Amino acid sequence: MPNIAIIGTQWGDEGKGKIVDILAGSADCVVRFQGGNNAGHTIVINGKKIILHHIPSGILHKRIKCVIGNGMVIDPEILINKELELLKSENFEVTGDNLKISKNAHVIMPYHKLIEQGRENSTKFLKVGTTKRGIGPCYEDKVSRRGIKVLDLLDEKLLINKLTEIIDEKNSLLKFYGFKKLEVNEISEKYIRYGEILKEFVNDTHLTLIEIEKSGGNIIFEGAQGTLLDIDHGTYPFVTSSNTVSGNICCGSGFGIKKIDKIIGIVKAYTTRVGLGPFPTELKENTGKYLRERGGEFGSTTGRPRRCGWLDIPALKYAVNINNITEIVLTKLDVLDGLDEVKVCVGYKYKDKIFDYFTTDLEVLENCTPIYKTFKGWDNDYKKIDNFNKLSSSAKDYIKFIEDELNVPVTIISTGPDRKSTIFKN
Repeated sequence: MPNIAIIGTQWGDEGKGKIVDILAGSADCVVRFQGGNNAGHTIVINGKKIILHHIPSGILHKRIKCVIGNGMVIDPEILINKELELLKSENFEVTGDNLKISKNAHVIMPYHKLIEQGRENSTKFLKVGTTKRGIGPCYEDKVSRRGIKVLDLLDEKLLINKLTEIIDEKNSLLKFYGFKKLEVNEISEKYIRYGEILKEFVNDTHLTLIEIEKSGGNIIFEGAQGTLLDIDHGTYPFVTSSNTVSGNICCGSGFGIKKIDKIIGIVKAYTTRVGLGPFPTELKENTGKYLRERGGEFGSTTGRPRRCGWLDIPALKYAVNINNITEIVLTKLDVLDGLDEVKVCVGYKYKDKIFDYFTTDLEVLENCTPIYKTFKGWDNDYKKIDNFNKLSSSAKDYIKFIEDELNVPVTIISTGPDRKSTIFKN
């Protein structure tokens, strides 16, 4: 198997975790290269649901190495007390042999979470609908060269010195948002303990990837969030705080760009979005509720209900081009079952102009009218369908239309959350 990137093509929640888990069975390593615990990747094995936030989805396969790359931001409290404990309780062994954490990844500190909560709760600032996990403020400190790295948690003196330098500034912000000030010693004691627990996992992870590649191993790069949430290419400011597109793989992992062979785009058979921001195909009435309930469209990280709408072809074309996507996995096709008709957006009308390309201009996206192509609905008994030919003709027509419009083949179709609910088209 070649080195593969798994990228979300919409506003996240496309089902990347399941697909990574399936493909990981033939891989040697799975890497996360951006984001943090604002991502929730859900895997279902024999009806049992496992939700991961930092740790790559490949951790559920015994022989695979998993890497948390330098481009990620890490909340040690969540990583240790929730994810590692969850995996332990489910009898998945996690050691320094199969989990590697980049020493250069940045750490989400208590003040990051409080600052983000203050901003989101304030009436003075634009609300963007963040998860309030401190992701954005942590990336801010990284870029301003005032961040705390994983490596710093292993050196008590260095950590205290860094915290002492920045705590007055952070306390000023916390006071502004109505929070009590934080003490250096209280933070350092807690995070040094985290460092002691994580020490066995801390690694020069780019060297791990080089070793695997040189030995002929195969690597999967697991994206978090989706293309339309990219900090540069998404619907700014209603985006995440990192680059979610395939071009960030090299920056966030230290892996060479020429060594990535396939870029697989994960496409949900309809469109969803969590939080605020423009959403041209959003369905606010009964069909939207039907998709939400049938698809279980509630955030795996926050539990927030997802906004639901029809598939948006111009947005997908945009994602295909930006990421250089070579093939598509279509997920949640089963959710569309039972509808009399299924619609697909093929363009937009804004004022007196009709166009078929996606734009990040919020004024246009918030006020345009989608132009739809309508398909006859279908009914499939997915429990009995194990290959593409058994799908109804209407479902096949829908898939063929997506392939033709995007000029990219659909190679895998997911018809449910479990590993077994998967159709390999070829």
